[in-house]
Amino acid sequence: MTDQTSLAESSPDLSAEKHAALSYVAEAFAEAELDGLDGDCMAQAALFAAFRELVQTYGEEAAAEYAGTLPDRIRSGAFTIGPRH
Repeated sequence: MTDQTSLAESSPDLSAEKHAALSYVAEAFAEAELDGLDGDCMAQAALFAAFRELVQTYGEEAAAEYAGTLPDRIRSGAFTIGPRH
């Protein structure tokens, strides 16, 4: 089981649609790893694709405002799986 899969299973606040989407992303990461791509490369590509979609859907300003919330969320452990560093 990948870290992304365990996140989907341990996050009851995600909607069923978001669970499904996270499962697709986890599968893409797993397939890329099997093809020899490292997680960092995939993570950066996934972030680029995600922000491109957010900008297209909500516009640059809204996407930038959302991105501005990420530092505090990262520091508070919102994306941490397992022991925190």
